[in-house]
Amino acid sequence: MEPELKFLDRLFGRGEPLIVAEIGANHNGSMDLCLRLVDAAVDCQVDVVKFQSWTDRSLLSRKDKENSDFLKEVRKYQLTPEQHLEIQAYCKSKGMTFFSTPFSMEEADMLEKMDVPFFKVASMDINHLPFLRHIARKGRPMIVSTGMATLDEIHRAMGVIRGEGNKQVVLLHCVSLYPPDFNVVNLRNIRMLSDVFEVPTGFSDHTMGIGCSLAAVSLGACVIEKHFTLDKNMEGWDHAVSADPAAMAMIVQEARNIWRAMGSYQRTLSEDEMEKARFFRRSLVAKHAMNAGDVITEQDVNFKRPGTGIRPDELQYVLGRKLIADIKEDDVLLWSHME
Repeated sequence: MEPELKFLDRLFGRGEPLIVAEIGANHNGSMDLCLRLVDAAVDCQVDVVKFQSWTDRSLLSRKDKENSDFLKEVRKYQLTPEQHLEIQAYCKSKGMTFFSTPFSMEEADMLEKMDVPFFKVASMDINHLPFLRHIARKGRPMIVSTGMATLDEIHRAMGVIRGEGNKQVVLLHCVSLYPPDFNVVNLRNIRMLSDVFEVPTGFSDHTMGIGCSLAAVSLGACVIEKHFTLDKNMEGWDHAVSADPAAMAMIVQEARNIWRAMGSYQRTLSEDEMEKARFFRRSLVAKHAMNAGDVITEQDVNFKRPGTGIRPDELQYVLGRKLIADIKEDDVLLWSHME
């Protein structure tokens, strides 16, 4: 049986994939742009929008701060606690679920006070074991990205999380390149991670286009996370590899269609298809006119539509039987025509 986990009133691993619009830093430090991105995500019918909770103080060492251009961007794109609350309230007013990726224990504590439904752990922190332990102790579901991580590192991370008694984990297969070449995406890792760690598994997609997101659904991904922008040509870190509203709407629609189309491993036929078989399949028909008393041979029958009469695979039960009624050429043979 597939591993499963329930939160947000959704059964992960058995239900529709959760579609995450990763706004991240694509607000470019503008609250107006940020709220317009939320509006666009609502229009696309994604399930949740995700942000990133960091500051230059929680993220950068003195070494990183020596790059003044980078430091300027970080300070421009970081969100204050008050902005977090404003964005969360706006999402709630639009019926959209808000959550964020914390990059420090203090930011995780802030998000806990905001009562986020779950925590997202960025790929860069999968070996930050004290941080994983701190979040795991909060007892909320965790979505953990695995970019840049070896299998051993994922094992250690899962050991720490489970060691704190937190079994509510979804792993995301991720390649932390922006964008990665398709030959290193390795979508089959989605199934591998699910099998090895016995948890629901999703996909954090940094590829160009929407094909890999949709392919991931067919491989069992229970979460699809994709960066989201209003304009791929905007200045900023992630706009170029993000989905614009047209692409995101397509991901949402087609991911759900694919999930429904995956259906069952068992071979089943719908009532509609069985009804269609009555008209598309063939029946035994008279190759020429015949009279009551004639004995039916292979030379007397043909196979034509509709399939409302005797089936072709029942031919052996017809041969050698005597007609009790006259029939015309191309008449569909019926059991009532024979002894």
